[in-house]
Amino acid sequence: MQQNVLDTPIEYLKGVGPQRAVVLKKELQIFTYKDLINFYPYKYLDRTKYYKINELNSGINAEVQLVGKIIRLKTVEQKRGSRLVAVFTDGTAEMELIWFQGHKWIKENLQLNTSYVIFGKINNFNGLFSMPHPEMETVEEHKKSLQSALQPVYPSNEKLNQKNISNRSITKMMQQVFIETHHLFKEVFPESLINELRLLPKNESFFNIHFPKSADLLNRAQFRLKFEELFFIQLQLLSKNLVRKHKIKGFAFNIVGDYFNSFYHDHLPFPLTNAQKRVLKEIRIDMAHEAQMNRLLQGDVGAGKTIVGFMSMLLALDNGFQACLMAPTEILANQHFAGIKELADKINVKVVLLTGSTKTKERNQIHEDLENGTIHILIGTHALLEDKVQFKNLGLSIIDEQHRFGVEQRSKMWKKNSLPPHVLVMTATPIPRTLAMSLYGDLDVSVIDELPPGRKPIKTLHFFESKRLQVWHFIKEEIAKGRQIYIVYPLIQESEKLDYKNLMEGYEAISRDFPFPEYRISIVHGQMHSKDKDSEMDRFVKGETHIMIATTVIEVGVNVPNASVMIIESAERFGLSQLHQLRGRVGRGAEQSFCVLMTGNKLSADTKVRMDAMCRTNDGFEISEIDLKLRGPGDIMGTQQSGVLNLQIADLVKDQDILKLARTKAIELLKDDINLEKPEHQALKYVFEILAKKNNIWNYIS
Repeated sequence: MQQNVLDTPIEYLKGVGPQRAVVLKKELQIFTYKDLINFYPYKYLDRTKYYKINELNSGINAEVQLVGKIIRLKTVEQKRGSRLVAVFTDGTAEMELIWFQGHKWIKENLQLNTSYVIFGKINNFNGLFSMPHPEMETVEEHKKSLQSALQPVYPSNEKLNQKNISNRSITKMMQQVFIETHHLFKEVFPESLINELRLLPKNESFFNIHFPKSADLLNRAQFRLKFEELFFIQLQLLSKNLVRKHKIKGFAFNIVGDYFNSFYHDHLPFPLTNAQKRVLKEIRIDMAHEAQMNRLLQGDVGAGKTIVGFMSMLLALDNGFQACLMAPTEILANQHFAGIKELADKINVKVVLLTGSTKTKERNQIHEDLENGTIHILIGTHALLEDKVQFKNLGLSIIDEQHRFGVEQRSKMWKKNSLPPHVLVMTATPIPRTLAMSLYGDLDVSVIDELPPGRKPIKTLHFFESKRLQVWHFIKEEIAKGRQIYIVYPLIQESEKLDYKNLMEGYEAISRDFPFPEYRISIVHGQMHSKDKDSEMDRFVKGETHIMIATTVIEVGVNVPNASVMIIESAERFGLSQLHQLRGRVGRGAEQSFCVLMTGNKLSADTKVRMDAMCRTNDGFEISEIDLKLRGPGDIMGTQQSGVLNLQIADLVKDQDILKLARTKAIELLKDDINLEKPEHQALKYVFEILAKKNNIWNYIS
């Protein structure tokens, strides 16, 4: 198929025109013929079944299809405007067809006592059935139309309905685009792959996705198009990784020297787990090569990622380089600084903190010491990205919770040395394997999948509001044992729309139930000044306050081993991964820790699944898989971060097997022909290059 025909603007398609084109562009992002062909149905209806009116019952929840005649038309006045009502009969009974808009056009085009096939959702009011805004065509039209037994149903919305762009309209447009393009869609896969996987040819796949000739052909068309979509995503990510390893030079850290060895043998605060040792080895092998390392380090809360990150920094120091760690918030940066400085002081490594709160005089000294190499490790927030921050010799950049940083921001780290530094991305947000493959498929992945010995699993309990006194009694018992408590709220100020506990109201209630001076309370939320926030946090860290009332600003990074209880108010307001992250703030010490989920009495089915999952398991990867099934990939990571998750037909939850197959086949193809130079791969290469151009200039930034 000639590419330029598929690129024809949608307004030139017969039956569309300028006005409809405006709606299609705005509501469905359909700009060209190609966009229309790639606008897929979300379900299919069996149009071989015709109901009789006397067979209808209020239990029918799906759309139905009937054959009959309109015998009367009337206009009924309402408080606002009017509605057009037609009496429809099929000989067994009567029902009403109702239109709230477009009366004039409908009246002019309806014919009394003519046989129609009507289709739509039925309503039942006082025993009388009605169908608002039905799709209609004469029996003759119905027989002629290019429709199979399985009728496609396309995504729609109110704006489309208002502009009379119905499912039938979309179907007619689809018929027309197939006529104008002559069904000639260029095959992209080599014949060997098509034969091996028994893929339906591209022409047949497109036709059967919109006008399936049978259920079997529909299934094969869906498989083919899903595989193709996922294959090209994986091809992009994998080739990016291979190009990086072959073309983007890094610094080779061949020496494992005094810094690393003295810390490992003499100052390690606890033995490393086998998982930590395995990950360290993977990092060491990566950094010993001249290719730039780009590795994602996943580990559940408390798995010991920071010590692995610190020891990776020591490898950079042993080879004459500096290292830095960038965190998304000042609280988290301070936490990393405190932990790493304590370890670094033992081996005379100079660690400095740089955040937005750093005073100008101190900042200027940091800039000077960085450039002359006096500072070994710099820890901070976005402040590290400023142009003024220049290193003498940056060799390793660690980015914590990288999905909170934009690609453009992360790219600035590459420019801090003549060759880009090695990059280690750390996340305490367990990412489901399929999502990791599609979001971070261009990175090498390491997973710390075991907790340090001696950690007791956190006990998670779910209580309804009616049990609050019991929970308050439990808190007092824990404080009496010398423990500290977190209480987290989803909202800062009262919302008229949401009847949930909010932080300020909660603070007042808790202050009454836990009176000063017997109980001392800290409060932290995102609208406080950094200085006040840090001061309150510091009081809690030092054990000067018993209870920390907070919003989710404490979600990542706060490490208070003495805090043994996490109370999450209105837990139904939080996503599953966020609940798991909050739970990870406790369980840092040797004592038994608890997470208490407080909810209202009425819970949705999804909320029940979330609460049950939290109470059943502490495994972050299991939690993340459940969360992916409940919310989908876009909600978990934010599709704007990935640049690759704007999937048109594939589903990362339902199509995991197809994704794995697509990745395997993309790996095999690149191993055989990394530059796609073979004659049989030219069509693939053409599509691949178009996709590569669409990618932004940060194509090789992790």
